[in-house]
Amino acid sequence: MIRTATIAAITLLLQGAANAQMSHHHVSESACDTTELRCATKVTPAFAPDGRLWLAWMAGGRILVANSKDRGKTFSTPVAVVDRPLELDWGPDARPRMVIDRHNRIAIAFAIFRDKNFNGEVLYTRSVDGGHSFTKPEPITPNTESQRFAQLALDADGSVFVAWLDKRNRAQARAANRIYKGAALFFAWSKDGGGTYSEARMVRDSTCECCRISVAFAGPGRPAVLFRNIFPGSVRDHAIVTFKDQATPGEVHRVSQDGWKTEACPHQGPSLAISPKGTYHAVWFTGGEVRKGLFYARSADSGETFSEPMAIGRLDRNASRPYVVASASGTAIAWKEFDGEKTAVKLITSGDDGKTWSQPRVIAATVDASDHPLLVSDGHDLFLSWMTKADGYHITPIDGAP
Repeated sequence: MIRTATIAAITLLLQGAANAQMSHHHVSESACDTTELRCATKVTPAFAPDGRLWLAWMAGGRILVANSKDRGKTFSTPVAVVDRPLELDWGPDARPRMVIDRHNRIAIAFAIFRDKNFNGEVLYTRSVDGGHSFTKPEPITPNTESQRFAQLALDADGSVFVAWLDKRNRAQARAANRIYKGAALFFAWSKDGGGTYSEARMVRDSTCECCRISVAFAGPGRPAVLFRNIFPGSVRDHAIVTFKDQATPGEVHRVSQDGWKTEACPHQGPSLAISPKGTYHAVWFTGGEVRKGLFYARSADSGETFSEPMAIGRLDRNASRPYVVASASGTAIAWKEFDGEKTAVKLITSGDDGKTWSQPRVIAATVDASDHPLLVSDGHDLFLSWMTKADGYHITPIDGAP
């Protein structure tokens, strides 16, 4: 067994709106080169139906997994998903994605860089023996143009939904001597626990190419995808699409009129949760002309319209990386703030499906670099999953959370 230990750093991100439009310049995220948890650059948590906590992390050019039966106090011996170092996608919004179904099959997706121009390839793998071994990683699509920022989600019937950003239409545009901006939003399904995926299909073209997307289910077979779109005039505001069924994306609706006109990459995607009552909860970052900072909005009509955005966090403390979860017991939002000396993770909660919110409170802090704060539930309790350079990786129960 290995104990959770000190974890290497990633560069502090988004020091104000100007840095939100950061370049692709890469600063080493790791203080060590081995594959141990302490050398990880990104850590993604997921609770399995049997209550085990699973982690997937990036370290030493590999993706590794381990599980914990005691809520993160100790972990099993790590298992490498890949048998050799890869040029893993180190983008600020890139991380391995993982879901575990009721048969304890583990589906994982992650991206590598094909070249020095940040063209990516999304790979997938699966374990059918409880994480003891994994299949050889395979491309999510045979197209060789560029794919990044895959997101996995598990449907009620055990199907695995995957969505990602894809630049295959760029090649067609170049051949026709047309300007092509951004990337397209694509999706596929797996009916065998992540062993194989259906043919890729497009949801929408010309979306922002460098931000994570977020997925939640509005009902069986009806994933909803929140993403940063490119609207006319190079305005990079958020949009959402809810599927009518597994094969049919619905209409695209705008979440907010922020007016963020930029040709640069924000490198900061949104987060989406849908409550048992069907309320959509969206959080995002913007540097727009209308509003700047972090915002929350809710929708009671399946994402067709959203409430007036509510500011969260302090703009003067570089509030960033919002994350939202919703359950029958309530809704919670976490984010990061930096006061010039330390980074704090703050939390607000709602017991009435997002109509009113608590006052912000600090639930964690560090004096050094840190990963994005993530919220995860085991079906009963809510936890903060956070990796920091100074204090290591922690999975911490949140007292008083809904």
